[in-house]
Amino acid sequence: MNVKKKIIAVAIVVIGIAGFAGYNYVMHGGARNLSNEDASYTVSSKSITTEFSSNVDVANKKYLEKAIVIKGTVTKITGNEIIIDNMIICNLKELDPSIQKDQTITLKGRVVGYDDLMGEIKLDQCLKVS
Repeated sequence: MNVKKKIIAVAIVVIGIAGFAGYNYVMHGGARNLSNEDASYTVSSKSITTEFSSNVDVANKKYLEKAIVIKGTVTKITGNEIIIDNMIICNLKELDPSIQKDQTITLKGRVVGYDDLMGEIKLDQCLKVS
C-alpha cells in the first residue's frame, strides 16, 4: 500500500511541474523585446486599415506577429491603451504621460490581430518612437 501512495504522490508532483512549465511557456514564452527589434514595416494608420479591410488574408500574412511602426492621431486614451484614428488599438508596454489626445504620434508595436466586425487592428507591446 505504501508503494501505491508513493507512486501517486510522485505522479501528482510530475503533473504539477509539467503544468507549471506549460503555463509559463504559454504565458511568457513568446515575449519579445520590440524596443530592440527593427520594424518590418512603417505605415500610416489609414494605409494599414485599408489593406486589412480590402483583403484580410493577405494583410494577415504580411503583418501578423510582426513589429511595425505606425503613424496616426490619438483619438482616445484609456489606461495603457491608446486608440489611433478610431481604428487601431495599441496596448502600451508602459504608460507614457507625454501622449495626449489629438496628438499625431508614431508608435512601434506588434500586430496581434484584426477584428473584421469592428474594423479594428490590434497591436501590443507598443512604445512611442521619438
